[in-house]
Amino acid sequence: MSDSRPPEKRETARIEFSRGIDVHMVAIDGTWSRQCQMTDVAEAGAKLKIEGSIEGLAMKEFFLLLSTTGAAFRRCELAWINGDNIGVHFLRGKNLSKG
Repeated sequence: MSDSRPPEKRETARIEFSRGIDVHMVAIDGTWSRQCQMTDVAEAGAKLKIEGSIEGLAMKEFFLLLSTTGAAFRRCELAWINGDNIGVHFLRGKNLSKG
């Protein structure tokens, strides 16, 4: 049986979750937040399924809280939107924008 998926473009392995991992998106300035599920993750980014509308939100950069306490988080940049799914890039060091 052949796999009909196109070849991966990522340089690092992606981990897919059969059931999403509950995470929370929060605006850099704290003005909005959304519950979501992380459906896959790689070293450089993740795919999220959003709960609720994202229309009108300033989503260029935001925090992705990976724990209920907020102790584990990543600063993210929006990569793409497809319905209720979004792709994000994790920002590090030199990639962080100056606010």
